[in-house]
Amino acid sequence: MRRPVVELSECILCGICTDLCPLVFRMNHAGYVEVVELDEYPDADVNEVIKHCISDCIKWDE
Repeated sequence: MRRPVVELSECILCGICTDLCPLVFRMNHAGYVEVVELDEYPDADVNEVIKHCISDCIKWDE
């Protein structure tokens, strides 16, 4: 199963991922973006986030 991964060292915490796809991405208590554990990830929604990520820090881990 493909799973989105956020490279935290490159993330600038702009919030685009959490705004566009809150089902998959959220801010944790430490203030970092994390990927929600799901059985399946919506390809179209995650691809949209990847396309709009300002720091290009979100990829698919296959």
